[in-house]
Amino acid sequence: MALNPKQARFVDEYLIDLNATQAAIRAGYSPRRAEVTGSEMVGKRNIAEAIAAKRKRLEIKTEITQERVLKEYAKLAFFDPRKLLNADGSPKPINELDDDTAAAIAGLDIEEANENRGVVRKYKIADKKGALDSVARHLGMFNDKLNLNVTDALAERLSRAKQRE
Repeated sequence: MALNPKQARFVDEYLIDLNATQAAIRAGYSPRRAEVTGSEMVGKRNIAEAIAAKRKRLEIKTEITQERVLKEYAKLAFFDPRKLLNADGSPKPINELDDDTAAAIAGLDIEEANENRGVVRKYKIADKKGALDSVARHLGMFNDKLNLNVTDALAERLSRAKQRE
C-alpha cells in the first residue's frame, strides 16, 4: 500500500532521530496527539516497511552499517597505545600510524620546534572504556535489568509467610 504525502514525510522525519513523536510533529500531525500518532505510525505495516527500506538505502549509500560501526568500536576498545611509539619511546608521526591505531586518535596537538625543544606531539586517545561498554552491550554481556525468577514453590512460601504476619 502506497504512502500518502504526510506518511512519506513522517518516514523521512523518523529517520532523522528515530523519535516517532517528534517525527509526527515535524510531518504535520497534531502536536497534542503526536505521541499516540507516532506510535501508531511506526506500528503500521506499510510505514514500517517504508522505514526499513529507506534505512537500507541509506545504509548502502552512506556505507554506515552495524558491522562497520562495531568494527570501529573494536578499534577503540582493543587499541594498543604502544603502537603510537617508536622503538626508542618517541611518538610516531601520525602519518606513520597503522589504520587501526590512527582510528583511536581523537585529537593531536603539535608544538613546533624552537631552539630549546624539538617537535612535541600530544595524542588524545578516544574513550576506550566507552567503546568496550558499547561492544559489550551489543554482545548482550550486560544485564541492565534485574531479573527475578521466582519458582512457584518459593512464591507460595513467601505468600504463606506474609499471611502469618
